Amino acid sequence: MHHEPHPINKSSLYVVATPIGNLGDMTPRAIETLRQADLIAAEDTRVTGHLLKHYSIGTPMVSLREHNERGMADKLVARLQAGESIAQVSDAGTPAISDPGARVVAHARAAGLRVVPIPGASAVVTALSATGVEHGFSFVGFLPAKSAARAHTLSQWQQRHESLVFYEAPHRLHDTVAALAQAFPTRILTIARELTKLYENFETIALSEADAWLKTAPEPRGEYVLVLHEAATQNAETHPAWHNTLAVLLKELPLKQAVALTVTLTQAAKNEVYAHALTLKNQS
Repeated sequence: MHHEPHPINKSSLYVVATPIGNLGDMTPRAIETLRQADLIAAEDTRVTGHLLKHYSIGTPMVSLREHNERGMADKLVARLQAGESIAQVSDAGTPAISDPGARVVAHARAAGLRVVPIPGASAVVTALSATGVEHGFSFVGFLPAKSAARAHTLSQWQQRHESLVFYEAPHRLHDTVAALAQAFPTRILTIARELTKLYENFETIALSEADAWLKTAPEPRGEYVLVLHEAATQNAETHPAWHNTLAVLLKELPLKQAVALTVTLTQAAKNEVYAHALTLKNQS
């Protein structure tokens, strides 16, 4: 039996997540919301046009881009106040996260209008879920393109010990990995590429070995999420027991074998052992 879709509310802004690569990640609720809305505010109407065509959705669209967002925010709020329902989407993933859209949400909220999130794909959460970092994280997003500004931004994060998540475009990937290696020489980096797509790939490297990795790394393509793993704990009082095991083995064995044996003997987390082994090696 076909149940009637839940009707959407007038004068409401719907923030609708769309797939980041795999169309199967579009939720039934998202499709229904785009179908019923009076208007769709899209980052790029061509990109969203393909999605609408795939689901046979005929809702009209307007373009909401970085350079017109301020003016569009007022126009969209006026339309919401006049009783229309508007669905906001970005080219991929959850809108208003490293994308245009946050300003429209803020304006709608300030005007006392209802803002309804329709959750779905998000590149940052997708990457983290398959990386295996245990504690909190901070989302940095895109770093500045110019090297001096990028180095300055990274220096502001150097005192932080939690995992950090970055977005990067293919043409800047190598520069960014090199900059991360300079700022965080003892940390581990997971490079996630083409998430949810056919050539999805996760690669984890020690940033101390980034130079060697960059020399042999394939030509960057597609979108990247970079997860800088949390710093290994340095505090002497809270040294886990496996630190001693690792220190003894490192004196006798190559790094990778010492790490593997420590993990086998103590059941410690491999990425933590590896990060600590790099720190010890760099200190010696």
